[in-house]
Amino acid sequence: MIDNLSLPELVAQMFVVRASGCLFDHQIRYPEWEPTASKLRYYLEKLGVGGVILVGGSAAELAVRSHQLQSWAKFPLLLAADIEEGVGQRFAGATWFGPPMAIAEVARHDSGKADRYAEQMGAVTAIEARAIGLNWIFAPVVDVNNNPDNPVINVRAFGETPEIVGKLAAAFIRGAGQHPVLTTAKHFPGHGDTAVDSHLELPVLPHSPARLTEVELPPFVEAIAAGADAVMSAHLLIPGWDADFPATLSRKILIGKLREELGFEGLIVTDALVMGAIANKYGTNEAAVLAAEAGADVLLMPLDPEGAILAVCEAVSQGRLSRSQIKESVKRIWSAKAKVGLLVKEKEKAVNSTSIESIDLSLLANPEARATAADILRDSLKFGGSLPLVAKKPLENQLLRNLIVVDDVLGCEFLGNHTPAIAIPEQFGYELQLIDDRTGAIAENTGAEHFSPTLLQIFIRGNCFRGSAGLTEAAQDWFKKLLKTGELQAVLIYGSPYVLEQFLPHLPPSIPYVFCFGQMPAAQSLALELLFGINETGNA
Repeated sequence: MIDNLSLPELVAQMFVVRASGCLFDHQIRYPEWEPTASKLRYYLEKLGVGGVILVGGSAAELAVRSHQLQSWAKFPLLLAADIEEGVGQRFAGATWFGPPMAIAEVARHDSGKADRYAEQMGAVTAIEARAIGLNWIFAPVVDVNNNPDNPVINVRAFGETPEIVGKLAAAFIRGAGQHPVLTTAKHFPGHGDTAVDSHLELPVLPHSPARLTEVELPPFVEAIAAGADAVMSAHLLIPGWDADFPATLSRKILIGKLREELGFEGLIVTDALVMGAIANKYGTNEAAVLAAEAGADVLLMPLDPEGAILAVCEAVSQGRLSRSQIKESVKRIWSAKAKVGLLVKEKEKAVNSTSIESIDLSLLANPEARATAADILRDSLKFGGSLPLVAKKPLENQLLRNLIVVDDVLGCEFLGNHTPAIAIPEQFGYELQLIDDRTGAIAENTGAEHFSPTLLQIFIRGNCFRGSAGLTEAAQDWFKKLLKTGELQAVLIYGSPYVLEQFLPHLPPSIPYVFCFGQMPAAQSLALELLFGINETGNA
């Protein structure tokens, strides 16, 4: 069939557009990136784009959404999601694992158990992805996070050394590979040793070719050997290999290194073309052309899909790109679609494979999967001080305070009145104070006469668009103030272990602390149960 496609149809197959996982237009959260239903249907039905990356909505909702999208599509779709921490990370109701670095912590003490956890995580993610109609997992992260100041990789990595990252990423791929989904090793050739978020601007990796070969490349070698179906490029400038173009737009890197040197034969997919590292300098349409010229097969999240398709077609007409290269990319794309059961010659079968009747929500968040996720979090906990905490009755005119510090109050979907970080302390008489960097300034008149025994809970980790993975000013100021006044009873940190490392030198040995890599409700339960000595029956 490929020979029968027009040039615009061939080019459209190279594009994966972003869409909301929710069913209705009024639920769209990011209208700049997520098209309305009519526009999305036009992309799929008329332009024939090759795939969709989905964000938001519940797992059950996405099962309906995936069927809807396949029914609209001119050709069967690759349906992808950034589910590095399980399907529940993006789609409520499914299993939500702790971040990959939690498994790296387990590996410090038991490498065999860590391997099993990574493989189980991969298998559960694949099973649950298929259950709701997804067929492409944008995971695992194969970056070596050897820079504590990395604002965007952080706990998303499987560790800080190439050996542990390669080993655990390969285990994840083996687990997922038992099921008909595509896996993706990212972000080539390695985003770990950066202190700049490529969602905002272009990072530079200044290392020598020898260092890159020693540290950044080995995990990708292992991931490819384990059967990774795709490799996602990083928006990084690496002068040691190409002083002119970032990796996503560099033929020297995508073809010279990934294809020829490492022998990778699967899909090369770009990171999102709307990210500042690329879009700010090149514009999304020209960036799409440059990425295709560099050897990318799949062009992810252009801001203007129709304009980008036209730009690539024009580049072929101008001789910048050959039609044969486009066809080779589409052959790889269709081979990947065939692997996950999308029979391009028989569209109706592909749609039926994700029909409403085939949805089995019993495959989501089953007890065994949730137990594995909890075991990973439990086995990676860090704690110290005088545990358990005995909540003492406050003096007259005092209250017990549950002070929660977050990056962005409006973005905390893992917090609510029902979630353990708020509900458990409330059972012990703690009153909530929730702050972020906009609301967390310490008032000038906070004097010693208003001492309040305080449980300090901090939620900080590396996240896209945050620009930093370290302590916020609010968190630092409150920690120092509570230590100085003697109000600090205990500290719980959820997210980045580097935040814990910043606190520990200043924390008196008598003050208990608990650190958990996860931030979701299950992580909150584990941390607070340990802190208060709550047993399985719920008694302290």
